[in-house]
Amino acid sequence: MTQPGRPLARRTTRRAAGVAGVNAANVGGHGTSRSRATPGPSGAPLRILDAVPGQELDRSRPDDRRWCAEAIRRVEADANRSADTHLHIFPLPGDWHIELYLKDESTHPTGSLKHRLARSLFLYALASGWVHENTTVVEASSGSTAVSEAYFAKLLGLPFVAVMPRSTSREKVELIERQGGRCHFVERGPDVYDAAQRLAEGCDGHYMDQFTYAERATDWRGNNNIAESIFDQLGHEPHPVPSWIVVGAGTGGTSATIGRYVRYRRHPTRLAVVDPEGSAFFPGWQAGAVDYTTGLASRIEGIGRPRVEASFVPTVVDRMIQVPDAASIAAMRLARQATGRWVGGSTGTNLWGALQIVAQMRAAGEQGSVVTLICDGGERYGRTYEDDAWVAVEGLELAPHLEAIGAFLAGSGWYGP
Repeated sequence: MTQPGRPLARRTTRRAAGVAGVNAANVGGHGTSRSRATPGPSGAPLRILDAVPGQELDRSRPDDRRWCAEAIRRVEADANRSADTHLHIFPLPGDWHIELYLKDESTHPTGSLKHRLARSLFLYALASGWVHENTTVVEASSGSTAVSEAYFAKLLGLPFVAVMPRSTSREKVELIERQGGRCHFVERGPDVYDAAQRLAEGCDGHYMDQFTYAERATDWRGNNNIAESIFDQLGHEPHPVPSWIVVGAGTGGTSATIGRYVRYRRHPTRLAVVDPEGSAFFPGWQAGAVDYTTGLASRIEGIGRPRVEASFVPTVVDRMIQVPDAASIAAMRLARQATGRWVGGSTGTNLWGALQIVAQMRAAGEQGSVVTLICDGGERYGRTYEDDAWVAVEGLELAPHLEAIGAFLAGSGWYGP
């Protein structure tokens, strides 16, 4: 179903104050200033100054600039201390002449792909003058982004509040609190946006708004983004330019970065986005509706949204694949059996989609490479995806999907969802 287009994301009170503060009362000493009223974004009048020769308004804040410079230095220094994430080979039969790689984003300091996003969002907000000393940072997050943002807020000595559905795993809540963050729960997934905005306005804080800014906070041309890293690491592999890169979509920022990068670098690589049950991305992409909503929370944490988010760029996506939740969890468990690595549910979604593409390449007699991501570790889901009792309560049948993947890797054809 589609709904009318959503209003543009609202600015936080700190940013809005920079506009509303331009009035005759604070120009500073020029008693002859004239002003006129004009409707503001909320309908309230703003005072717009007429041009008067000799006026001057200086809002420079040297102390704030020094704090900002030091904050950016700390974030950059943290990145400089970290090595790149590893690119692992997923075992496929050698006579297929197709390589499947897993880029392990779980090795970041905060344990997930969202560490990259959080770093970019903080740098973007700092460079834009939105975050200052003692600013309370607020984010709407299903968990992993909040863990990473809490880490950077702690690094800068800033208060942090994460707004999330009550269904978020207890493991992720504990990780956020361990980083010094505070969690604010809402009953319904779609309620996180307005709740985060209200909290930021109430404390004169900054709503980071990953769902709006993820696609622009990262430099998609390069600068050590995830796409550039993938191509650098494949440089000495049998097929150094991958046929496909497969990712999920939470904010849409990762798919936007990779999709733009491969076009900018003129690579023939195609981008596939996998999407879990109930998410709006696949049906919205299928219908060409950027305002598509389902109103349903995703059962696979970190990916899938109840609405098509502003950071999702559909025009850079070549293929989308809907993945049943049972298939995601089955593939997650199989990944541990095949690689010895404990991965999360969204990695299972990625792996299922990647194997489906490998099967199609094999059926067409193609050779090449496919890359997907380990988004986070399975230790965050011991009470959910790794718990057979939880799986049974959710009514998920894993056995058929596990058998299908096992048969495919043994040489049989692909069993679709």
